[in-house]
Formats: sequence, C-alpha cells, structure tokens
Amino acid sequence: MRKIKERIQRCTKEEIVRFIAIYAVVVFLVLFLVCPLCTLFIKAFQDKNGVFVGMAQFAKYFSSKAMVYAISNTFFIAIVSTLIAVTLAFIFAYALSRKNVPCKSFFRYVGMMPLFAPTMLLGIALIYLFGNKGILTALGLSIPLYGKVGIIIAESIYCFPVATTILMVAFSAADNRLYEAAETMGTSPIRKMLTITIPNVKYGLISAFFVAFTYSFTDFGAPSVVGGNYNVLATDVYKQVVGQQNFNMGAVVGIILLFPAVLSFVVDRITSQKQSAAISAKSVPYQIKPHKASDIGAAVFCVVIAGAMILFFAVALFASLIKLWPYNLTFTLSNYDLTAVAAGNGGVAFKNSIMISLLTAFLGTILTFTGAYLIDKSKSFPVSRKIAYFLSITPLAIPGTVIGLSFIMFFNASVFQIPFTDYGIMNPFHGIYGTIWIILLANMIHFYSVPFSTATTALKRIDREFETVSESMGVPFYRTLWKVTIPMCFPAICEMWVYFFVNALVTVSAVVFLYSPASPIASVMIVSMQGAGQTAPAAAMCMLLLFINLGVRMIYEIVHKQQMRKK
Repeated sequence: MRKIKERIQRCTKEEIVRFIAIYAVVVFLVLFLVCPLCTLFIKAFQDKNGVFVGMAQFAKYFSSKAMVYAISNTFFIAIVSTLIAVTLAFIFAYALSRKNVPCKSFFRYVGMMPLFAPTMLLGIALIYLFGNKGILTALGLSIPLYGKVGIIIAESIYCFPVATTILMVAFSAADNRLYEAAETMGTSPIRKMLTITIPNVKYGLISAFFVAFTYSFTDFGAPSVVGGNYNVLATDVYKQVVGQQNFNMGAVVGIILLFPAVLSFVVDRITSQKQSAAISAKSVPYQIKPHKASDIGAAVFCVVIAGAMILFFAVALFASLIKLWPYNLTFTLSNYDLTAVAAGNGGVAFKNSIMISLLTAFLGTILTFTGAYLIDKSKSFPVSRKIAYFLSITPLAIPGTVIGLSFIMFFNASVFQIPFTDYGIMNPFHGIYGTIWIILLANMIHFYSVPFSTATTALKRIDREFETVSESMGVPFYRTLWKVTIPMCFPAICEMWVYFFVNALVTVSAVVFLYSPASPIASVMIVSMQGAGQTAPAAAMCMLLLFINLGVRMIYEIVHKQQMRKK
C-alpha cells in the first residue's frame, strides 16, 4: 500500500491524464464489447427460465435436422462463394497490378462499388435480372435464383471487393529482381506464375480467403432477399430471436457463428505478419513490361468484371425509376418519396440512418484515434496498453450478427441475475434499449478494429522524436497531439471517418436485432419493404444509400488529393 502511495505521488499530472484516458478506452470496450459477449455466452447455457442447463441447448440444436442443415448450408455457401470471389479477385488484382491495362482507376473504383451499397441491393438486382419476370429470364437465361444459387451469386459479388483490396496489397509487395533472374534463365510465364507470383502472394491469398469466408458465412442481407426456403445460420438466428423470441437458442447459434470468424481472424493476423515480414529493404518494385496478348486479355477481363458490376447497379437504378415491373415501365420518381412507404416511416428511417452514421463516424474516429495514440505513443502503463490493444482488435473477430445478438441480450435485461445465487444487479444501460443510441454503440463496436489499425499504422510512421522533444521541453502530450500528430495523420483520420460512415449507413447484420418502430433505420427497413413486396421502393432506398456513400467517398478522394499536392 505504501509503494502504491509513493508511486501515485511520483506521477505527474500528464501521466494521470494518460492513465485516465487509457482506462476510459478500456472501460468503454469492456462495457460494450466484453459484457455483451459474456451475456451471450451465459444465455447459451441457460434455459428460458434462466436455469443453468449446461450443454443441453447445444444438444437440442444439433439434434434438429433443420438446424444441422442450416450449418451445412452455411458452410457450403461460404466455401463456394469464397472460392468464386477470391478467384475472380486474384485475376482482377493481377490485371490491375501487373499488366498494362488502361483506365485502371476506373476499373478499381467500379470493382469497389459493392462496398458502398447494402447487400440487399445485390439480391434485388438479381431478382430483376433472373427472377420469374427478370430481364435475362425473358431472354431465355433462366437460373434457380431463390436458394443457394442466388445467395452464392450475391455473396460472391459482396466478397469480391474485399478480396481484391487484400490481393492488391499483396501484389504490391513484389521483388522485381526475382522476375529479372527468371527472364534471364528463360523461364516461361506459367512457371513464373507458379514459382514466383503465387508463392509471393500466398499469405495475401490465405488472408483474402478467410476474410471473404467470414463475410459470406455471417452475412444476413443477401440470404434474406434471395434465400427463399434455403436456411442459413444468419437467417436462422434471426428467426430464433425475432420470430420465436427464443434468446437462448439464438445465443447458441451466435456462438456457432463466432467460431469460424475467430479462426479466420487468427489466420488473418498470422498471415498479415508473415506478409509484412516477407518484404525486405532491398526489394526492388515490380516493373510492368508490355506483353500485347496478356495485356489485351487482362483488359478484356477487367471490362467484363466492370460491365457485370455496372449491370447490377444499373438494373437496380432502373427498377427504382419505374412504376411497376414488368407491367408498367413508365418513368417515375414516386419510389423515392420515402414518406409514402413503410407506413410513412421511410423518411424517418432514412434521416435516422444519416444521423446515426454521422455520429458513429465522429465519435468512433475520435475514440479509435485517441485510443491508438495512447497505446502507441505512451511509455507508461505497459500492461494497460496491452489490454487496450487486445480489446481494440477483438471486434475484428466478432461477426456483426453476434454483436447485435449480444447487444439485445445485454441491454434488454433490466436486471442481471448473479449465477447460482438469488441476487441480481440493476442494468444501468437498460434505458437506451430501443433507441438509436444502442444502434450507435453497436456500430462503433462492430467497426472499431479497422479504423484502429489504420490509426496505428499512421502513428507508427511518425518519428517518436516528436514526443521525446515535447517531453524534454515540458509540452503536454495533448498539445503535441493537437498541434503535430493530428495534422500529420489527417489523411488517415479522414479514411477512418469515411470507413465508419459508409459501413454504418449500409450495415444490417449487427443492427437487425436492434431495430424498433421507435427508432427505424433504412438498412433494416429495406429488408422489411422487400419482404412486403415493395421491391421498387426498397431499390430506391438502396440507391439513395449508395449515392450518399459514393458522394462521401468522392469528397474524401478530392480532399486526399489536395493534401497530397500540398506535400
């Protein structure tokens, strides 16, 4: 006790501020990440009356053929769509990175478009293309859309830009000396691909595979639109919780969803470290050499991919601008009158989504950047910083469905029963259940890790001498943060803000359980509208969200270019 008092007396005012700030971040993550997850795990081992039943809920789940089919269906969908998405992304990224393809920026931006739209939009576009009255169906190109085929197509498109982003980074880490040596030895292009290119990007391939697998394994939007009677875990957990109010069985499904995601997270972290370690200081950047036949082939492939992407979004836009497909193709803007859909709540839901996204972007960026700065630039409190870092990257391993499920169980409870006792603790956060604030918190937790990693990467590029000089001159760390660090990290901060905003606007997996009539949001309302047969207004709302996200991204690109010119 005496040593603790002496240590407190030796602490400077600045160290106390750092201590409070670091622990504020830790407390936030413990309260809104760890506690909800603990509630989820406890529910999985209890019955509806709160009695501990051990593994009985899991045994009941796996004894049902329908439930087991949901697991096998989910794995099948995830594996097939991942293979398709990663294969196409590999060729697309290779074409943009290693071949003389014109208009590379255009192809890259078009390939990224699915990131800015709700996954339901992909399902809606598929309905207008391959549905019973679809455009391509009328031309004789018919497929069994509703079920596994439709989900696989939608998930492949959904995962494609994510896999492309990872593989573009992997292809950028090439050593041209290996290719020069291979050319000197007369190595064929196929042999160079098999012995140099693929081994060089193998960690990126593994990372892309597991990230895409997690995305498709846990997605709710596409299966809810084109899934039909083909049951998967994401829709199954929704039926258990929202349809049957069986929170305990929903917790079981949530834990099942969690394990593949955690495995993917671990593999991704390992492969990312190995990929970074593979880049040496002596590496020479890859130099693209012209090869007419392969360059034309790469350009044609990029045109096909871009054409397919544009077709999907053009069809969705067309569907939102006509009165009634396919009977009345009159042009109209009535579908964009959100006050006339969803019992008049469409406009409210849209405004709520914009407000929640803005708040998530502002508060999330401040919290993640501050946390990353304190963890990376502080020398004191090593144990606390390690705990804060671990908690900060943990949300990357938690699917949005599991976060939303754990939130509804945590915030819905007015009293927390202490296990094996007759005592309980009042839940101080119960009051925000059913409000937009619970959705805001869910978004901040769900998307916390990627902006945190972005901030950490940006901060590591700044020499520690800035902090050392500031300390020697007696300048408070928060003054250095405001005057030096933030201006130098401004592009990364803008990227973090955009990431929070774009994802918060279109996410559905995490917030579908938190939706309430008192606080409607656009992404969840799209699912309800499409299910009620209001497909055209649902497409219109999807397009509005897409336009806003594209506009935000365009503004970011302009600001980023201006910043680069100043440098």
